Parts: sequence; C-alpha cells; structure tokens
Amino acid sequence: MEKRTMGCEARTVTRIQAESKKTLEDFVIQECPIALVYNGISHVVMMATPIDLVEFAKGFSLSEGIIPNLHALYAIDVQHSELGIVIEMKIASSAFVKLKLQRRQLVGRSGCGLCGIESLQQFEQLLLQVTTPFNPNWLNQIEPAVKNLNFHQPLTGLTGAAHAAAWVEQGEIKAIFEDVGRHNALDKLLGYIAIQNIQVAEGFVLMTSRASYELIRKCAQLNIAMLATISAPSTLAIDLAKQAGLTLASFCREKRFALYTQIQQER
Repeated sequence: MEKRTMGCEARTVTRIQAESKKTLEDFVIQECPIALVYNGISHVVMMATPIDLVEFAKGFSLSEGIIPNLHALYAIDVQHSELGIVIEMKIASSAFVKLKLQRRQLVGRSGCGLCGIESLQQFEQLLLQVTTPFNPNWLNQIEPAVKNLNFHQPLTGLTGAAHAAAWVEQGEIKAIFEDVGRHNALDKLLGYIAIQNIQVAEGFVLMTSRASYELIRKCAQLNIAMLATISAPSTLAIDLAKQAGLTLASFCREKRFALYTQIQQER
C-alpha cells in the first residue's frame, strides 16, 4: 500500500547492513511529467515534483521570458491525470506571437539542458542585465540563513532527495520551495516572488544545489542581484553571472563562502 504526503510517497524498502536485513516503509520524493500549455499549444514537458504547481507555472513562464509579467497571464488551469499533469495557461496575444516564433518541443529532465534553443547566439540573447543594486550587507546574511536552512526543508527531511530555493531578507528565510530539480525549485520561488510582488532589492536567493548556468539566467530574468548556493559553481555559471552583473557566492556554509563574482553597482 502506498501512502502519500506533500511531494512524496511511502514505499517499501529493504535495508541491509552487515548481517542484518530489515523491511520497512520509507518516504520517496515524487517526480512526474508536467506539461505546460500556452493558448492550447503544448510548449514543454518538465519532470518535477507535483506540488506548488501554480507558482511553478508562473515562475517558469517568467524566468523563461515567455511572459514579461503576470499581467500577460490571463488564466491558469491545473489538470491531473494518470499520465501526469497538464497546466493550461492563457497568455496575451503579443506574448503568444513571440513564443510561436521560437516554439520548441522538449522534455525537461531533473538537470535541464539548453531547453531546445537552436543556436549559441540565441543562448546569449536570453541573458538579461541585472539592474537591482547589490547590497554588501547580504554577504553577512548568508551565515544565519544557511544555519537555519535545514529547518525549512520538510520534503528533504523526509526523502533526502529535494533541492530547495529560498528567499532571504535580513538573514531570515522568508519563503522556500522544494523540488526534485533545482531549476524547478527556483521557478517555484520566482513564481511566488512575482505573485506576492516581493521587492527583489530587499534580498537574495539561497539554493541547496550547485550554481548552474540556468539558475543564473533565471535569477537575471527577474532582476535578482545575488545568488548564493551551498555547492560549487560551474565555469559557465560564473561567466554568465559576470556578464549579467549578478553577484555569485558558492560553497556557502555556516561560517564560510566563496565569492566568484561581486558586482559593485553604483546607480
């Protein structure tokens, strides 16, 4: 028998240690296909944890540049089936025309690739410049935020398999979202930020994952000035952070972190 809680299911597992063998129930994170459909046209299928779906759909639409803001998203409908989940969205005609010009069909995985773009030139064009001023005090807020991070990750506590994306202000975690995929967790957080009309100049994003290029691009798309990650960055993430004007801190632990870019903005 399967038992379900938010984002995970209880499955039977046999644990073996030395001479002992024990059968019990263990929580396992959920992962399922989620199709994002715009004005009746299927755009992408993402493999994600099926929680916080409205935030996910809105965050993805914004971070991928499909809509310029939430005013261009007129309606959203989440439909569940045995095969997976379909999220139907109605967007402004101007956004839909732009989307059709770069229409792609793809399957996103837990570690998403370039999401179907057709050229390196197109990849460069996707990166926006961050205009939100960097606040040096954010660097002092990394330690208290990291220290309390584990207390805000219920799905990780149950399964040990989720990435988390948190919004930090004054060293406190104000919002956090979890998913099997790091970019999905970030999209959920970005959707929440847009829905709540949070002022991005007031804080920064903290993630439990490595710093990959798509996290940089998504943060830049919403004009977020700093990304802090628990694990290492990639070379492309560092290069794109510099290009976008985004401060990147990685290897963030309770009493240390490494700055790979630090943008001193005077605006």
